[in-house]
Amino acid sequence: MKTIYDVIVIGGGAAGMSAGIYSGRAKMKTLVLEQGSVGGQAKTTNEIVNYPGVRHTTGPKLMEEMHLQAEDFGVKFAQAEVLEAKLEGEIKVLKTTNGDYETRSVIIATGATPRTLGFPGEAEYRGRGVAYCATCDGEFYTGLEVFVIGAGFAAAEEAIFLTRFARKVTVIAREPEFTCAKTIADKVLAHQKIEVKFNTEIVEATGDELLRRVKFINNQTQETFEHVAAEDETFGIFIFAGYVPQTKVFNGLVDMDKWGYIITDENMHTSVEGVYAAGDLRPKVLRQVVTAVADGAIASLEAEKYVAHEKERLGIVEEEIEETPQPKSAAESAPQAQQVAQGGRSALLNDALRGQIATVLGRMENNVTLVTIVDPTNEKSIELRDLVIDIANLGDKLEAVVKTKGEDAALEAKVNADKFPVVALIDKDGNYAGVKFHGVPGGHELNSFLLAIYNLAGPGQALDASVLEAIQAIDKKVNIKVAVSLSCHLCPDVVVGAQRIAIENPNVEAEMLDIANFPELKTKHKVMSVPCMIVNDEKVTFGSKSIQDMLNFIA
Repeated sequence: MKTIYDVIVIGGGAAGMSAGIYSGRAKMKTLVLEQGSVGGQAKTTNEIVNYPGVRHTTGPKLMEEMHLQAEDFGVKFAQAEVLEAKLEGEIKVLKTTNGDYETRSVIIATGATPRTLGFPGEAEYRGRGVAYCATCDGEFYTGLEVFVIGAGFAAAEEAIFLTRFARKVTVIAREPEFTCAKTIADKVLAHQKIEVKFNTEIVEATGDELLRRVKFINNQTQETFEHVAAEDETFGIFIFAGYVPQTKVFNGLVDMDKWGYIITDENMHTSVEGVYAAGDLRPKVLRQVVTAVADGAIASLEAEKYVAHEKERLGIVEEEIEETPQPKSAAESAPQAQQVAQGGRSALLNDALRGQIATVLGRMENNVTLVTIVDPTNEKSIELRDLVIDIANLGDKLEAVVKTKGEDAALEAKVNADKFPVVALIDKDGNYAGVKFHGVPGGHELNSFLLAIYNLAGPGQALDASVLEAIQAIDKKVNIKVAVSLSCHLCPDVVVGAQRIAIENPNVEAEMLDIANFPELKTKHKVMSVPCMIVNDEKVTFGSKSIQDMLNFIA
């Protein structure tokens, strides 16, 4: 029997997480749909110091806590992109890349994405000088100059963050002053590594394979000036010029303003009964995590009242939702962890995290073997060995095979162990699954590592039938390298997508590479941004990608 949810929240950012938490706590049958990993724009923020009650944290940590909190209240999550929506009537239908979903109410919380400026060179140098996420890409500009385009909160905050890496940061603001809070504006103006140019706009960026020259204009005097990179150097342009609401799929279905923001009343009601909007996609004065979570809470309360009224009107008997058990202690969830030999325990894991991992591995349907070839001269290779052993000891259907480089030539050839560190996945039949990690999958990549195991072992994440058919239709050998940094919040989705293609088609091999460990690859492909997808060591593309995007690029 098809599930009809009480509420489906579209979007897994701060507003969506808040709506999910409040809906789950109200014992509504709740599903959160997110086309990527949960977290939204908050995950791009390195430092959060203005969220009430939390003195200091990072965006990724705060959003992960919200995610776990929602799961504690029984909220379900699915990775899917909404393609079409039928929002009128008692039952709303969402057509997604993961099939159709039915619900009595909808909370739209799809947020907004960074705005591009459209200047000559912006698209051409994206990933090779032009960037939109300081947390993801700042490290690539260590010792170089960078320009930050924007005058708002994000531009000011990220300019300060970039001083950790860049030798100089120049803020280019078309406004005559900052448009953010005076406290952070003053910090920027006082910073010894930051220069600010107001009433200034970018004209064009040029170069060869990397940025070499950028031209600016003063919009008051019309005077132009250029920055030219020193010989054999490049520089970075980080754009923080506002956001574009991600509401295109709902165009014509709910009322919007001329910029595409969804119009609501103070209770988050849209123009359609039973449909609510929350977060950055609404016209509002302040777009911050604190206002997004407030929107989500209000939208959930209104949806709860609407659904209760509808069920009463239709004579639907309320079904009891079982209480979701609270997370078990590490000792209860992962007794195997205590049996791990001291030499196999990873410094990247604590007991609480081991307990969470054991829960995921407990869902495995088939055996999976992790093969790691250890190069004793490579510190990361030894670090990866300990992580592999530690994780393997948390799952009954997971095994670790550890070999020293040169010890088993046949096994090394089987998994194409040509770079170190390396861990490869072997399926239940002893076949190489085409999935490798060249790097220690800590940080955000720990999730992609666990999902690779889960997707290979089954049941795995659901795939739309048409997408699966397209994957299986690949009839040529394809190698996909995904270059990542462990601080990148967009990278795991690309890694998971590429490796899912490999798992479903033996012609495909997908490798995650921590770009910090492979400077020669960074130099060869001029990688200045992540995620970076390299197909057959020839075609290169940057940025977030869905599986369908990857298939299109491969073709």
